[in-house]
Amino acid sequence: MIPLKDDNPTRSIPFVTVSVIVANVAVFVWELLLPPDAYKSLITALGVTPLRITQIHPLDAERLLRSGATLFTAMFLHGSIPHVALNMLYLWIFGNNIEDVVGHGRFLAFFLVCGLLASFSQVVASPRSEVPMIGASGAISGVLGAYLVMFPSARVLTLVFLVFFVRVVSIPAVIVLGSWFLLQLLNAGQLAPGGVAVFAHIGGFISGVALIAPFRKRRSRQSLF
Repeated sequence: MIPLKDDNPTRSIPFVTVSVIVANVAVFVWELLLPPDAYKSLITALGVTPLRITQIHPLDAERLLRSGATLFTAMFLHGSIPHVALNMLYLWIFGNNIEDVVGHGRFLAFFLVCGLLASFSQVVASPRSEVPMIGASGAISGVLGAYLVMFPSARVLTLVFLVFFVRVVSIPAVIVLGSWFLLQLLNAGQLAPGGVAVFAHIGGFISGVALIAPFRKRRSRQSLF
């Protein structure tokens, strides 16, 4: 299933959601312009490499800072057009409503914290992996978890692939997002073929479910920031 749009209107302009999408697309275009060797060096330097993090000595401040920064920089790197396109589609559909609920500033913090926890989840699951992890999907998974909590009954126009044909149907968000999360769990049980950081998805989603209430509760009623 691929979600196309929801029927959940917002009361404010989603400045942060749009800004994150623009930033990710701009960085990806820059990646496309790089020579192969430069691109590989970029991913190695700014992607999250679990082994590099787990081998850091706690007193090595320089390496700690450098590797810690990759937990954030990796969120703005993508490996292919489908990778960035699907991530940004999910962020646009579900992110604007969460930003509307918690406010612009808190949404940015929520997004980054979910991404951070998602990356940690993958590091814990694959501590000896030397493959750099990139993409905003962990942070976006947090947005999906928050949406499931806040708007389970919202209808989502979804592209459904059946055996011999494709249909566009309106499905409750609880089914769309619940099915997505179940798929991540199944992929985790099969060791996620294809190099997908599935534990980042799972960790991000759970983080979003757990964190949306405190982020919303502390929001000022008079301010969107």
